[in-house]
Amino acid sequence: MRVLVANPGSSSLKLSLLDGDTVVADTRTAADAAASDAVAAVLARSGGADAAGVRVVHGGERYTRSVVVDDGVVHDLDALRDLAPLHNPPALALLRAIREQQPALPLVACFDTAFHATLPPEAFSYAVPRQWRREWGLRRYGFHGLSHAYASRRAAALLEVPLPSLRLVSCHLGAGASLAAIRGGVSVDTTMGYTPLDGLVMATRSGSIDPGVLLAAMRRHRLSTADLETVLDRESGLLGLCGRSDMREVLSAAQQDDGEAGAALAVYVHRLRAAIAAMAAAMEGLEALVFTGGIGEHAPEVRAAATEGLAFLGVEVDSDRNAAVTSDGEVTATGASVRTLVITAREDLEIAREVRQLLRVDA
Repeated sequence: MRVLVANPGSSSLKLSLLDGDTVVADTRTAADAAASDAVAAVLARSGGADAAGVRVVHGGERYTRSVVVDDGVVHDLDALRDLAPLHNPPALALLRAIREQQPALPLVACFDTAFHATLPPEAFSYAVPRQWRREWGLRRYGFHGLSHAYASRRAAALLEVPLPSLRLVSCHLGAGASLAAIRGGVSVDTTMGYTPLDGLVMATRSGSIDPGVLLAAMRRHRLSTADLETVLDRESGLLGLCGRSDMREVLSAAQQDDGEAGAALAVYVHRLRAAIAAMAAAMEGLEALVFTGGIGEHAPEVRAAATEGLAFLGVEVDSDRNAAVTSDGEVTATGASVRTLVITAREDLEIAREVRQLLRVDA
């Protein structure tokens, strides 16, 4: 089965056509480009698809697994736009574009939140009033589920260890970043919450902060909810700390003794290291640590800094292997009890897998 895989992000749209695990055609455009034109171009170059799968960041409480898209699904997702304002609207536009262009093409929505539907109540519950939890649906959902799911299965294959017997922490580090504690292939804890704003420091997102900071911003400085959304989503994180949102620029500036960049990197690593330990605690142990995503794959300095101080968990990386690894490789130091891997993020393969499973097609 040839599957058109669409991954709309906050700043780009990635489209690829997969025949099995082989990419037949792909393209990447700006997020504001016409989705219909990009879809038409890929299909024209590749000779068409048998089905399509679209990554949708937030499925809310209703969508805890992939689903074939119909009018009802589109309507439901329209109501969830505000849960992930940077990601859900472009995904919705893409779903509509594909349905308009290829109305007979089976279309599947694959949710980043679905992988974390297995979180236990102690991991997903907020200590807020019952009405907020039960009637408003305020809980931890978690994100990057497609990436975490793929990383866990790929890690098990590389380590030649059955996934059901493996406890691992998956670190998806990109412009957006999150960790997942995965025990036996099942997500039991994660760092992102009700929205993708929670958890780690990110490129332009704040990650976890004291709610009192927001109250102070509203009371003392008269910021509106729209102002807060803009600041927390687009003006915080690394950008807020040092004026740079690209980790490559932060690392370069820090190496040139830029004080703000060095401090921003220290904050980033401090949060990351602490969160890895917290994820391990949620599983009462750890056998493998996985780095994936743009930063996780291409920033050995971040991997090295994050794992320093985690020797008490059995984590230690070999400096030479860490500097040399390119993709899907191990960087574990000799004698370390926890295996550390670098795995290329392949959300496209995970989406295609979900499409084939839902449509009950093997190839």
